[in-house]
Amino acid sequence: MDYTNLIRDIKASLPALELRQEEPMSGHCSFRIGGPAAVMALPGSAGELQQLCQLLRQKGVRPLLIGNGTNILPPDGPLDRFVVVTCPAVGAVTVSGAALTADCGATLASAATAAAQAGLTGLEFAHGIPGSVGGGIVMNAGAYGGELKDVVVRTDYLDEDLALRSVTGQEHDFSYRHSVFAHRQTVILRTVFALEPGDREAIQARMRDLACRRRASQPLDMPSAGSTFKRPQEGYASALIDQAGLKGFSIGGAQVSEKHAGFVVNAGGATCADVLRLIEHIQTTVLARTGIALEPEVLALGR
Repeated sequence: MDYTNLIRDIKASLPALELRQEEPMSGHCSFRIGGPAAVMALPGSAGELQQLCQLLRQKGVRPLLIGNGTNILPPDGPLDRFVVVTCPAVGAVTVSGAALTADCGATLASAATAAAQAGLTGLEFAHGIPGSVGGGIVMNAGAYGGELKDVVVRTDYLDEDLALRSVTGQEHDFSYRHSVFAHRQTVILRTVFALEPGDREAIQARMRDLACRRRASQPLDMPSAGSTFKRPQEGYASALIDQAGLKGFSIGGAQVSEKHAGFVVNAGGATCADVLRLIEHIQTTVLARTGIALEPEVLALGR
């Protein structure tokens, strides 16, 4: 696609919008992998995001929306897409009473920190999840016994026709790593969390404890997308991978973490092809050994 005229029209309508051409996806992906995106837009607010989406719709362009890039794997070569990055600029977080409202590009960590500073409990588990609020809502992110479904009460979004909509409560259709937004072409704008008053020092202590547990058990010092596979009904992916003797196994620069077998990490110079080949090898090996099919949690772009 020739983006020249599109960029010109966008600049005329949204002069303050930051646009980048041939921007490396490796700088917007926690794997630190990926070739250049044809065009990347970095809106500065939820309002600007909404205006941009409407303009792109008029031009017949379907953008690729990403938040903090913690659950994606871009291709090694050029990505011929118009990419919209919401994190961190579309990241306002406000507190009113026991309700916390966060824009889609706010990190879950920043939302949890704001809650703690306001003396509100319920989001401690999310402090160490590296993704954005928008991405977290789509997949019902969770950790250490908590899930977003436990605290989310309303989400404002643009539907497939870019009409402004809201879902509340059970309308989110939350389940394990699933929500009503999964596999839909919608744009989450903001989410409201219902929290509970608590002791600020106790809340912060809980967050510090969870952070220590993460550092002790997860390879946080290496690029990855977090847990590579969804939890199967029969046990845990990390245990199955470890029992298959794959901890530390590598293909190219991609490696099954020696610290936590549920993580595929970029051990240095990994490519998208390396990661995909390693994921396939893990799936094949575990399936042959146990009969259990592991489903990737990471979304490979451009496939």
